[in-house]
Amino acid sequence: MKVQTTHGKNNIWLTLILIISTLLIVLFFYLDRRNELSTLIQSWGPGGIVLAILIMGALCMTPIPSEGFFILLLKIFGVFWGALYSWIGYTLSTFILYYLAHYYLKDFFQKIFSPQLFEAVDHWIDSKGTLGLFIARLIPFPAHAVGYIAGVMPSVKLWPYVWTGAVTIIPYYLGTALIYLGLINSTSLWLLIGAAALIILWGLSYLFRRQSSTYYGEK
Repeated sequence: MKVQTTHGKNNIWLTLILIISTLLIVLFFYLDRRNELSTLIQSWGPGGIVLAILIMGALCMTPIPSEGFFILLLKIFGVFWGALYSWIGYTLSTFILYYLAHYYLKDFFQKIFSPQLFEAVDHWIDSKGTLGLFIARLIPFPAHAVGYIAGVMPSVKLWPYVWTGAVTIIPYYLGTALIYLGLINSTSLWLLIGAAALIILWGLSYLFRRQSSTYYGEK
């Protein structure tokens, strides 16, 4: 009961953070409707870029959704550079998260995630190796949980952990960026392509969860 209560409180906090983040994004777009804020941040030069990368990296190491900040970077720096800076921040976060999970936060992560989820990811990676890690990280939900759990496992090494994370985030960023392009340019083609990419990822997530459920039923 205590564990369920803790998870419930965590979900409430995450929901509040998500709502506040959404409101802040809407406020930024409203205040930046003439691109004055974007121009100001761009005028910071390399300092603004480094700050954006560091913030994205920090967000990617938490359960807080980073999609909102990703959209802000697309608005500020343009679609290509905003996506690139986001990808660099995410990739840097995988290095740090691996060492934190692998050497220092194993007990912590085992407490905040359910044993069933741990067992599912462990079984998936153990049975399929690096390919299993690649497929598990390809799903959009719960992507951060898979990253934390994979980092804890002794069988997962640094390089496979980093490159699978860096590669599998690309389709998700690409789909989101295309949807963003479609919305701001009123272009249905980009919107449809981006939506299709995200639907495929969600389909992979469903298949992963379904196979995990089958695994538990067979045990």
